[in-house]
Amino acid sequence: MAVTRRIVIIGSGPAGYTAAIYAARANLAPLMISGIQAGGQLMLTTLVENYPGFVDGLMGPDLMEAMRQQAERFGTEIIAEDVTAVDFSRRPFHVRTGDREYDALTVIIATGASSKMLGVPSEKLLMGRGVSTCATCDGFFFRDQNIMVVGGGDSAMEEALYLARLGRKVEVVHRRDRLRASKIMQERALKNPKISFVWNSVVDDILDASAGKVTAVKLRDVDTGEVTERPVDGLFVAIGHQPNTGIFRGQIDLLPNGYARVTPGTTQTSVPGVFAAGDVQDSMWRQAVTAAGTGCMAALEAERYLEATYPG
Repeated sequence: MAVTRRIVIIGSGPAGYTAAIYAARANLAPLMISGIQAGGQLMLTTLVENYPGFVDGLMGPDLMEAMRQQAERFGTEIIAEDVTAVDFSRRPFHVRTGDREYDALTVIIATGASSKMLGVPSEKLLMGRGVSTCATCDGFFFRDQNIMVVGGGDSAMEEALYLARLGRKVEVVHRRDRLRASKIMQERALKNPKISFVWNSVVDDILDASAGKVTAVKLRDVDTGEVTERPVDGLFVAIGHQPNTGIFRGQIDLLPNGYARVTPGTTQTSVPGVFAAGDVQDSMWRQAVTAAGTGCMAALEAERYLEATYPG
């Protein structure tokens, strides 16, 4: 008969690893199913300078590896598999990977959210080398440089306005001739002297992968098909995020945008004993430090739930 785990953590990254550290230190012997590509979006970043405690910053993958080792040090069991299905309608909860099944008294969902990408040839090669999806994470590296933002919604305007404080100029590329952003965000961006707009255009490619950094962007006019090349030092993709909640649909309540619904001020989902931490339930901040904070909350809430529901 399979052993019922007290806590199963689905996903890794700052939220998952922090939850594992807290749960392991509480002697709850957590099992983390980290995913085959563990570590979340920080595995795609280079230098991280805004995570507290590291004066000179450190590489994103190195930060994730340190968190992983810390979680393992306190006794977390980590399995590098992807969860394929869950059943939260029965107790204990049921979690399935490719060919294994696990029972759990509590579950912490920390599967994060994925940035929607452009899908152009050099995008992945230049991620963290001039291509970014987070202005507050990487904008500092583009002080007094030429920056391009792709998108037309509130997120894109927020990125552009933030980057305008740092860069020499910011060009916003949008596939339509008008923005989708809220009126107030449009007005702020349109009035900013550092921000200009390239309408009816999409990114065809990003240069120069052979140089290992962004040097220019090829834009295609959606009306005429004309392709032009613009020199740029950094490209920020702001076309939205997709929460990784597909396997939880029908198991917990989701918001209209797909993010996990939690009780405000907590990490509690619609199912008692199932908690959601990090970007999977945060469409606002999406920072490593806020994800880690909710990972801590989820572990403490799970511990209290276990004490109240399964005493002894």
